[in-house]
Amino acid sequence: MYRDPDPRFESLGGHPVALRPLRVGMIGIGTVGAGTFRVLTRNQAEIAARAGRGIEVVAVAARNLARAAAIVGEGVALTDDPLQVATRPDVDVLVEVAGGTGPARDWVLAAIAHGKHVVTANKALLAEHGEAIFGAARQHGVAVAYEGAVAVSIPIIKALREGLTANRIEWVAGIVNGTTNFILSKMRDEGISLAEAMAQAGALGYLEADPSLDIDGWDAAHKLALLAASAFGMRVDFADVQVEGITALHRLDVACAEQLGYRIKLLAVARRRDDGVELRVQPALLPATHLLAHVNGSMNGIMVKGDAAGVTLYYGAGAGSEPTASAVIADLVDVARLEGTQAAQRVPHLGFHAHALQALPVLPRAAVRSRHYLRVPVHGASGIAAVGALLARQGVPVERLEWMADSTEDARQVLVLTDEAPQGTVDLAVHALQALPEVAGPCVQWRVELLAG
Repeated sequence: MYRDPDPRFESLGGHPVALRPLRVGMIGIGTVGAGTFRVLTRNQAEIAARAGRGIEVVAVAARNLARAAAIVGEGVALTDDPLQVATRPDVDVLVEVAGGTGPARDWVLAAIAHGKHVVTANKALLAEHGEAIFGAARQHGVAVAYEGAVAVSIPIIKALREGLTANRIEWVAGIVNGTTNFILSKMRDEGISLAEAMAQAGALGYLEADPSLDIDGWDAAHKLALLAASAFGMRVDFADVQVEGITALHRLDVACAEQLGYRIKLLAVARRRDDGVELRVQPALLPATHLLAHVNGSMNGIMVKGDAAGVTLYYGAGAGSEPTASAVIADLVDVARLEGTQAAQRVPHLGFHAHALQALPVLPRAAVRSRHYLRVPVHGASGIAAVGALLARQGVPVERLEWMADSTEDARQVLVLTDEAPQGTVDLAVHALQALPEVAGPCVQWRVELLAG
């Protein structure tokens, strides 16, 4: 009986011999989009050999069509209407690298409704609308891949969803924003202020168009929501992430951390406790000997603690056109390999099948237990004893209490490292410290993370 040839295959003399190329529609041809097109073109033979078929861009949506044409050349359809690309019949997979959350959500949902797979590097989109997007993808039997949304060149999502599937993940922690890591590295290495380090980051093009996404911790928080979901099998829970950026960080504290044998990093931490999950982004002191303390410049580093594998470390570029393109294309290769597989046989979007996802309780800030660093400006030599006595009365366990090395009679600074204590207890103690007559100004507190195995 005659059957129409399968459109997925190219034919030779009427006989199917190979899967036809995976056809890509791309929304956005800026830094990430241009890098993706460039790497796809340059490494097309290598990529096809890994994917088992070619991968080609057939359509691009862009605001500036002249610039887009200069990048992609002839043979690629161009439009300024993203929905045209999202719904084109000849597009198999949509690559969304334009950014934003409102319109991007509509484009992605439209593509899914038309039966297209989606690859995105848009962490804010998935952190804020992941439930709707992953739900729609399951309904329509398509994949949503997002390696480039979390740690650029580091394949951390693949590690959590596949490489560590035998493990009960206990915690994930790391440096996931290259811009703030560059700023903190400059403050430590050159002794400059936050404003000066930000100016250097801006001159190098590291800062987002809205710098608050970087320095206020929101970019890291978006990524942490996705990491926690993939690590613990919980629903994407961005609204409950506790976020504190680096805007209040003073170079004096960077110097004090060095004196104590620590370095300050903006850490994203997801930790499983018996009574819930910690989801927090904040500047924290790390021992200077810790591996993550040596992740400098714009690099990213992530550690994962599993009950079977122990602690594993992932390190790589935290920003850049081609590093992000590397992750986007790896997702495209995964999509290209899906041909002929049933949705139920694929790696789930978050590493856990939908029926097993949980709404795990997120611990409130006051209940989070950790070590703490305090810097307390005081009047006179008696201030250090007064600080120690008050902390003892407040039930804060003190591990170390000393003067800042450069303290003078007019500017004495008491440095404190505590043992593990609830955040609420430390907050009350800091409030009480402010009322001491010996205290000369605002007290500073940051968390201390050991991230030991």
